[in-house]
Amino acid sequence: MRLIIVWLLNALALLAVAYLMPSIHVAGFTGALIAAAVIGLVNMLIRPVLVLLTLPVTVLTLGLFIFVINGLLFFLVGHFLEGFEVRSLLSGILGAILYSLISWALTALVLGDKD
Repeated sequence: MRLIIVWLLNALALLAVAYLMPSIHVAGFTGALIAAAVIGLVNMLIRPVLVLLTLPVTVLTLGLFIFVINGLLFFLVGHFLEGFEVRSLLSGILGAILYSLISWALTALVLGDKD
């Protein structure tokens, strides 16, 4: 049940990012659900490999290259997925940061800490 709630919250966060940034477009709630699922899969499967491969650059930039990796993955999902569009890499970087912050805030507000 928790996974479905987090998925819905991530879709809402994606809609909020599309509302706040004119260079990111999501075609409705269904498109946001699909995009949130694909972003989650990409972050689970591809992101760790990229982080490992770019570890020297990440160390040299004191971890700031992780923002580029996240933005690149956000941009690529927008490039390949119908109904979700990210117009540039810079929009992808800013959108990924905003998406993470909004998703984190929504999850903290709705689910809270169960300790």
